[in-house]
Amino acid sequence: MKIRLIVIICLLLLPVNLYAAGKIIVLYPAVSPILSELGVTKQVVGTTSSDETFKDTVKIGSHLKPNIEIITSLKPDLIIAGSKMTWPEEMRKSINSEVFYYNPKTLNEILEKITELGILLNAPAQAAKLNEKLKAQLSAIKPISKKITVIYEVTENPLRTAGIDSIENSIIETAGGINLIKIEKKNVPISIEKVIELNPDLYIYQIGPMNKSPQKPQDRYQFKSLKSKFLSVNELEFARPGINSFDETIKLNKFFQGLCP
Repeated sequence: MKIRLIVIICLLLLPVNLYAAGKIIVLYPAVSPILSELGVTKQVVGTTSSDETFKDTVKIGSHLKPNIEIITSLKPDLIIAGSKMTWPEEMRKSINSEVFYYNPKTLNEILEKITELGILLNAPAQAAKLNEKLKAQLSAIKPISKKITVIYEVTENPLRTAGIDSIENSIIETAGGINLIKIEKKNVPISIEKVIELNPDLYIYQIGPMNKSPQKPQDRYQFKSLKSKFLSVNELEFARPGINSFDETIKLNKFFQGLCP
């Protein structure tokens, strides 16, 4: 928390119009709806090919393999990346652009990142308004009579699940569930035997780029002994931290309510 306060203070010390008229490239699609809410749409000049918010911008490849030549030609003032792994620090010097890393792992961290972006882009009022709206959404969460135990499948083969260090974990817990995978990693390898041993109330499996065509878990021979309920979710909505994460939390809470007597 202290580190984040220092970051916000440092941002406040920047010139208020530093990026007010600058060019922005977005390498992480989940942040694009936030930028739209902040009113900086016209500043976004480049996005990944999978970005559904800004369809008319120059496409610079994927967030994992961005086209450096195209990015350089756009001469951005600010690049918003998902992590230092996808956009290393040394790229800042080669492109001569500032970089903002957006990689929140909880709903609270999403709100913090929105605040930081609002300050950075000279849109603090819009950021505050958006945060209030998202917090108000969470007020719709209803208590459930028992905690629902959950396993969240990230990929079927190899079998990997969401650990504590993930937005999926935050959504599950905020909605009133318990993530049975207590390892402090984003994605955790797990054996079929362990899943059967844990026997969750609910087995969530995502469908999307990382898990394109999974067999329904209830149809898998190895899972025949599971007593779990099963739920499929859209990976792009559930596993990418952004405005959508708050919608998914409300949906999951409603699903949990249906599982309780």
